[in-house]
Amino acid sequence: MKEQRKNKKRKNKKKMSELNGGLKYTVCGEWFPEAYPAFRSEKWSRGDEDPLDTEMRLFCSCERWAFNRLLEGRSREELKQEGQGVCGLNSRYCDDAIMKAKAVIESQKELLSLEIEETETKLSRAKKKLRWAEKDLDKAIKANDPAKIEQAKRTFHGRKTRVKKLAAKLAELQKHEANVTIPKVVFGGRSLWRQVCQGKASREEWRDVRQNRLYARGDDTKNGNPNIRAVYQGGEFRLNITISHLSEQKGIDSKGRPIMTRAPRVTGKLWLPEKHRLKVWELLLTGVPYTVELIKGRDGRYRVHIAFTMTAPELVTDPNLGYVGLDTNPDGVALANVNYFGQPEPWPEGFIVPYPKALHKFDGEFQVTMHPNGFFTSRCPNWLTAAVSDALTSSAFWLR
Repeated sequence: MKEQRKNKKRKNKKKMSELNGGLKYTVCGEWFPEAYPAFRSEKWSRGDEDPLDTEMRLFCSCERWAFNRLLEGRSREELKQEGQGVCGLNSRYCDDAIMKAKAVIESQKELLSLEIEETETKLSRAKKKLRWAEKDLDKAIKANDPAKIEQAKRTFHGRKTRVKKLAAKLAELQKHEANVTIPKVVFGGRSLWRQVCQGKASREEWRDVRQNRLYARGDDTKNGNPNIRAVYQGGEFRLNITISHLSEQKGIDSKGRPIMTRAPRVTGKLWLPEKHRLKVWELLLTGVPYTVELIKGRDGRYRVHIAFTMTAPELVTDPNLGYVGLDTNPDGVALANVNYFGQPEPWPEGFIVPYPKALHKFDGEFQVTMHPNGFFTSRCPNWLTAAVSDALTSSAFWLR
């Protein structure tokens, strides 16, 4: 069984490396909604909730519904068509909810083998502690000490219960592995659900956690993301979110498909960290696809996670010639010359680094050490680090 789980891990790792062929650039920010649609849906809205909360609730409900249907063996295309009528979302939102549910199932299958290994380790450790407790109980009985006997009995009983629980959990996990199923998933968190059952948390808090997010995948043919679009207007970033359940059918086309009205949007200002703004602006100009997840916290604030998908840059150097590594630190610079296999390689004949002479008499002054096996180190004040880095880079450029 362990060898099978190891083989599964290797296959999963290989699969993940194939899926993650591009680069992902993720930015976290905060969104401040400003303009809402002026009307509500009599069919889908509940109480006084605004259209955005209704859309988030419908999306989370669609994800849970798709999760249960996928476990029954239903296909993605079938659920995509049926989910639009069940949950009131457009086809893209519905497909995103199905993909999220599918990702939950796949992650649970991958975590199952890890959970089994962890439970086996805990069970072996608990059995060892149980044997120790049994020995302590025998010693206390031989010594005829009532206080120690009582304490040893409590310890023995607690550890015996622990072994029993872990054995039952391990048997259940192994049964799931044999039947190719997954353990029960609690949307919203198992710990919070236990607090609700114990009366430590309210059902309103539980419902808010279960319907507090909206997710939309990117599409390179739709200028980034058609459902949740980030734009740069008037010197600031803005986020426009499509409220698909407010779109109404106005007819049927020649192929029998419904013709829907244009869905309204909720717009608002998007705050991003200053260090990411220029990069995000450049990526938005290029039109690369980006995935957006909107999460409403318990404090009522909206957090945004934007993940841009970019293609990996092409390799412009020839690795057969080796590499030159440059490391900059606050108090110095280091240069390393390695071959194709990553092993140190001596400097080529005639390689020199120009530097002022006789400045290394005392600690804290400019110091240079040249190693013939391909290493170069330099200690210098902070204000010289950038200048020395440029000099080293230009000196080592002709090596490759």
